[in-house]
Amino acid sequence: MGVAPMIAGLFRRANARRQAVEGLHVALSMAARRPGLYTRLGVPDTVEGRFEALCLHAILVLRRLNRLPAPAAEVAQDLVNSVFTQLDASLRELGVGDMGVGKRMKKLGAAFYGRATGYDAALDAGDTEALRAVLVRNVLGGEGDGAGLAAYVQVSDAALASADLDALLGAGPPFPEPDGFTPIREEGAIA
Repeated sequence: MGVAPMIAGLFRRANARRQAVEGLHVALSMAARRPGLYTRLGVPDTVEGRFEALCLHAILVLRRLNRLPAPAAEVAQDLVNSVFTQLDASLRELGVGDMGVGKRMKKLGAAFYGRATGYDAALDAGDTEALRAVLVRNVLGGEGDGAGLAAYVQVSDAALASADLDALLGAGPPFPEPDGFTPIREEGAIA
């Protein structure tokens, strides 16, 4: 399968490529801000929770990009660069000094790639229980059962599996609405 003419032309122009990657970054950032992630699926509405939601959505998109033919690998690298440039700027806005930003960025990078490894392993194995456990530990901060979030991630991964590069850069990643998934269970309550 060859690269579509639209994509080939897009990557001849650096400015258009940057805009396409920025659009993809905005789309996954918007998906990570959907209220249902926080109100229904238990992602903590904190700085850390928002970081985890952004990482989760970025990792899912990167999984798909890494399985597509060229120039998807270039888009994946540009997307990672864009996400980490934004994280760097956010740390500075929060008042972290220049000396502390580098150390925090290293920690954020290690956390991001560690999560990517865990999510990939569980999704590749089709192991719902392992996915649930890694999501509870990383995204939910050890709280809740994570069943609804795991279902959301599996449906997202399946939807992304059918998206080509044109679709990802055009319409954006096909993330489902989080409100359609089973909510977290409170102790003693039935979901």
